[in-house]
Amino acid sequence: MAELEPLSDRALNRALLARQGLLDRLDSPLVDVVEAVGAMQGQAWAALPVGLWSRTVEFDPSSLYRALASGELLWGIGIRGTLHLVSAREHPAYAVVSAHDGTANWHRVIERTTPAMDELRTAVLAFARSAPRTNDEIRELADAWVLDHAGAIDAREVEVQQSLKWRPIYRWSALTRAPRDGAWGTKAPSDHRAAPVAPGSECAPTLSEALAAVVNRHLRAFGPAAAEDVAGWMGSRTPPVREHLEGLDDRLARFADEHGRTLYDLPDAPRPDPDTAAPARLLGAFDSTLLAYVSQRRERILPESLREAVYQKANLQIRPTFLLDGLVAGTWSIEVRRREPTLTLSPAGKLTRAQRSELTAEATGLLAALHPDAKARHVVVA
Repeated sequence: MAELEPLSDRALNRALLARQGLLDRLDSPLVDVVEAVGAMQGQAWAALPVGLWSRTVEFDPSSLYRALASGELLWGIGIRGTLHLVSAREHPAYAVVSAHDGTANWHRVIERTTPAMDELRTAVLAFARSAPRTNDEIRELADAWVLDHAGAIDAREVEVQQSLKWRPIYRWSALTRAPRDGAWGTKAPSDHRAAPVAPGSECAPTLSEALAAVVNRHLRAFGPAAAEDVAGWMGSRTPPVREHLEGLDDRLARFADEHGRTLYDLPDAPRPDPDTAAPARLLGAFDSTLLAYVSQRRERILPESLREAVYQKANLQIRPTFLLDGLVAGTWSIEVRRREPTLTLSPAGKLTRAQRSELTAEATGLLAALHPDAKARHVVVA
């Protein structure tokens, strides 16, 4: 086998930034931007406008809410059993992969279950197809269904499901989140609506088709990447992902990282010169760029010295961060008092005058987008 071309962490960094719109903002329709940057980690609702503003030319949050209202974008449980923002046209493959990964066992809380659990889930989908349904409404439906179908579901499973208030039933990739009144905005919707294409339906892709599509999307958004990176991001096991990648032969480019791992990539994907200048950028909480690689191999974006400052183990949070020269260089937060937002930058080290100026300009622009009606806006460097 020919020796693989090595890529430095800096080269991988510039490839990541280019694909994510963090070198040059993406000048495309919003739905195209969301597809280009991959399934956007979205359990922090307020982080989505931040991530899109930092990646998109002339973005304002109302365009996100319009796309969600029209159904062009969907927000709900996806890969790794966590909330993600994806396009409606790409949702089916993500949903199928999510339904088959380890998190799918959420709706099966004992080792073995009866086919009637699938019948109940079909009933939940039908119930949530006409209008968004609350958690309580889905629980009531499940309890009523169990009474009407006595003995259909293993009694042990019913007992555990009810003790969990049927939460495993609605934490499911076949459902998306939507506001009850149809009004999308700064408040995170908590109700559930059936996705246009549910896993297992006639229109849904097969698992093999979905796996191929989602692997390709990871490389498109985050490559070059190792098989374990792709698998970890998907919530899948590494062997089938590696087998799929190896099966693509010369349809993929191959490289080696500084640890000797084999990296796969789309041949025509951007891989800029490592010396390309990278502007200051602000990332929201749980930004996907910090989660697209296995935890031990995130040096291309996150210096190891800042890991503890970014990852809060006590409450499993990933804090909002900012980039300097393409790398995480600190965290930030917003506080609003009397209609005046203050964005506080907390750098990990001393800033140069130029860095302070560039960061302040980015923070000021972000505040204007997030709080257009504010009486005043303030940026503070801690």
